[in-house]
Amino acid sequence: MRVFKTVIVAVLLLALLLVGVLAYRTANYRLPASAENSSLKLVELPEFDSKRAALHLAEAVRIKTISHENPAEDEPQKWLELHEWLQNTYPISHALMQRRILADRSLLFTWKGRNSALKPFILMAHQDVVPVKSGTEKEWTHAPFSGDIKESAVWGRGAIDDKGSLVALFEALESLSRIDFVPERSIYIVCGHDEETVGSGARAVAAYLKSQNVHAEFILDEGMQIISNHPITNSKVALIGIAEKGFGTLKITASTEGGHSSMPPVENAVVFLSRAILSIVSHPYAMHYDGPTAEMLRALAPYSSLPIRIAVANDWLFAPLLVSEIAASPAGRAMLQTTIAPTMLEASPKENVLPASASGWINYRIGPHENSESIMAHSRQALGSLPVKLEWSRKPDEATRISSSSSRAWKILAALALDTAKAPVAPSLFIGGSDSRYLQDLADDTYRFQAITSSLDELKMIHGTNEHLSLKNLEQLTRFYASLIVCAAK
Repeated sequence: MRVFKTVIVAVLLLALLLVGVLAYRTANYRLPASAENSSLKLVELPEFDSKRAALHLAEAVRIKTISHENPAEDEPQKWLELHEWLQNTYPISHALMQRRILADRSLLFTWKGRNSALKPFILMAHQDVVPVKSGTEKEWTHAPFSGDIKESAVWGRGAIDDKGSLVALFEALESLSRIDFVPERSIYIVCGHDEETVGSGARAVAAYLKSQNVHAEFILDEGMQIISNHPITNSKVALIGIAEKGFGTLKITASTEGGHSSMPPVENAVVFLSRAILSIVSHPYAMHYDGPTAEMLRALAPYSSLPIRIAVANDWLFAPLLVSEIAASPAGRAMLQTTIAPTMLEASPKENVLPASASGWINYRIGPHENSESIMAHSRQALGSLPVKLEWSRKPDEATRISSSSSRAWKILAALALDTAKAPVAPSLFIGGSDSRYLQDLADDTYRFQAITSSLDELKMIHGTNEHLSLKNLEQLTRFYASLIVCAAK
């Protein structure tokens, strides 16, 4: 009995000690350096004509620079039309910058700075847009390429992704040009033409800049935004992407003897393909609580509920619980692991024909812990002895490296994001893809941030139905770019 009491007392003391440690760490939790407010002195900006900017974005939306999966369906003259429109709409900034066309349709602008000893920086916004899904046109409140200015917004495909950024950037450049602003360090503006497909334009720009021995302090491209209802804080948060996942599509092909469906064998190509896809999907990748996602949680913990603050302040103990909570949604799970998504199938051309070959495509968004080589090995292991062929549909893009969340560039971006959002700022993992991945070796750091405010529900219109950019967001984005150019060019 005495031994039992001793054990009970010991357990209670350990429990009290644990509670004390958790309480102490929570009470003394401090923001990481990435989330500390910067002492950056903001600058006075020239006046912007918001109505004119809206008219310009509407005009840009009406130019159908659509990137199709089959490049033969593209209309190259639309890009030429957009180039001419940019020259006519922003003549002062075009006169101050050198323009170079690469890969036929991508644009590279150079604004020479006074001090060539200072590292330049690179700002990016792509010209192309995704197609509108056939049959959904009538679901749009305003026609997909109307460029209508209604309900305090500009409507149409590309209004956000990414002509909103393109127009806001040139509105900022034009306004600064009018007041005779001259940067101390050089600025490169990169406008890829096929970001939505293969990124050949960005690759060509990267090759050219490399040949000129250009190495930048930082790159800023599209990516994360200011989220008005972030689930960690249930309020507004500005997220800046410090890394992005890789992209690769694995093609699986099963081949057997074809024939008539009236005399089917026990197994055929479709059966083998189905088993292969199920085998791969049933072997998911591990979820990791580290890197950009952990940095985001640590930056936002002080603004969240008490249970989250306790868990993050003591993630040495609660990391598995945090992983479980984050992974409860598809978006959260994508922040923690390499994702596996079967997307396309191809087999018989007719319902009563046994196909000699059946193929399926699985899209991977590659996390920082994997690469295309490890994914191929993982997939082969999952398949075992199934008689199928595996190959990448094209060379995969690996996950990018993680950029600094303490550099001068980060501090400038974070300070401007804080001033724009009036809300906490945090680093994050960008689960989409951008042209910046092809230029990352040309800069110390690469960031992904579009200074507009959206709810989680509003994010669905990007590549979806009823894409539009509010006039408030357009002005906000323009002011952000102008402030960034002035502050970073010092």
